[in-house]
Amino acid sequence: MQQQIVVIGSGFGGLSAAIRLAAKGHQVTLLEKRDKPGGRAYVYKTQGFTFDSGPTVITAPFMFDDIWQAAGKRREDYFELEPCKPYYRLFDAKGRHFEYGDDPAAILEEIKRWNPGDVEGYKKFMASTRAIFQKGFVELADQPFLHFTDMVRVAPDLIRMQSYLSTYRYVSRFIKHDFLRRCFSFHPLFIGGNPFDSSSIYAMVHYLEREWGVHHAMGGTGTIVAAMAKLFKEIGGKLELNAEASEIMVENGRTVGVRLVDGRIFKADTVVSNADVPYTYQKLIAPEHRKFNTDRRLLSKKYSMSLVVIYLGLNRRYDDHGLVQHNIIFGKRYKGLLNDIFNRRHLSRDFSLYLHRSSHADPSMAPAGGEAVYVLSPVPHLGARTDWSKAAKGYRNAIINFLEENYMPELSKHIVVEHMVDPRYYRDALNTHLGSGFSMQPLLTQSAWFRPHNRSEDIPNLYFVGAGTHPGAGLPGVLSSAIIAERLIGEA
Repeated sequence: MQQQIVVIGSGFGGLSAAIRLAAKGHQVTLLEKRDKPGGRAYVYKTQGFTFDSGPTVITAPFMFDDIWQAAGKRREDYFELEPCKPYYRLFDAKGRHFEYGDDPAAILEEIKRWNPGDVEGYKKFMASTRAIFQKGFVELADQPFLHFTDMVRVAPDLIRMQSYLSTYRYVSRFIKHDFLRRCFSFHPLFIGGNPFDSSSIYAMVHYLEREWGVHHAMGGTGTIVAAMAKLFKEIGGKLELNAEASEIMVENGRTVGVRLVDGRIFKADTVVSNADVPYTYQKLIAPEHRKFNTDRRLLSKKYSMSLVVIYLGLNRRYDDHGLVQHNIIFGKRYKGLLNDIFNRRHLSRDFSLYLHRSSHADPSMAPAGGEAVYVLSPVPHLGARTDWSKAAKGYRNAIINFLEENYMPELSKHIVVEHMVDPRYYRDALNTHLGSGFSMQPLLTQSAWFRPHNRSEDIPNLYFVGAGTHPGAGLPGVLSSAIIAERLIGEA
């Protein structure tokens, strides 16, 4: 039967699920608490500058093509993707860099420049990631893990692929140079994980990047959000903005709709939540309807780090200072810093940074002669004792001073626009538990069947998409969760 489906949250998970379900013939209403769609991919525009607040790297572009094909349209008619050249430039604490891109021969030359002895190890590493990619992404990413037997079925493969090793330990089996180990193990940080704890299955990201490349959207990631919202409405979907959910209504063990903060009620045969999983259960569903997903169970999980992000609109460019579009700047410490962030929950004086110059490859992101930049620093979530009302200004100043002294001379003089977010933003604007940036950590013990299920164990017509459910954070994972929800709900 055709169902009335309500989707809570318009991040990439919610948007893609809403489009897929509307394309299947259901009546779909998408609720967004903010003034425009996007969720973590919210866009700020001011004085000619455009800032993407969410993902900036597109690693599986075909997944967007699939969404448009499901709706009978062509993605190319809505937004343009361009390859990033190079993918990243990674800097050590002394400012020397390793350039990583789409040319395998060039990568080998870069490795040789740092440590010739690691060339053969890298070849073996990349060869090993093919099998991990095939099993972890191609075969399992869009499959639901609703029963323990689903986990038992794949356990032999996970053991054979040594998924019990951390990403860093796995990389270290092949790569000996300390800095190169950092360069090939940092990827779990992009999905909220500690490379020293996250399963080695995330080493498959290297193969995924090699398979389809690294892309960016012209006009910013926000153009993808706008295109998805347009597509959703074109195929009959209804998008409600400034519509914050206050309750998932439950009768006789099943959800019957969603009540908003303003009192409006949207009746539903099925509800899909793109809100953070702990928030959905703890804030939107009364405890008497949650026999499995209790507060105690949710609080026992380990959550990702949070983020500080500083958005800068500049009246000059830094093209001649060794910076490309995607720059990763490692501090002196690696394991120690990550231990402070994830385990000690201590705000360190040092930091590592991701510096994104969106206008490097897309001048439309800034006024002529200017730059739109964002600099991101991983920090502990709000389970730490940091008082951000006091710490934010000093942390901001330390980052700006560091960039000014090492990468972007006279930066302070050229700031026209500035906006900063810290863990409080993720808690208050995005409703994430403890202000985490990526929901639950991607540990082996919090993956697949061990991760919150795509269909609720408590309410059988409640489904989850997004970073907090299987398969996890990152655009490929979030888009895969929408495929799972679509298949579980079925056609009209």
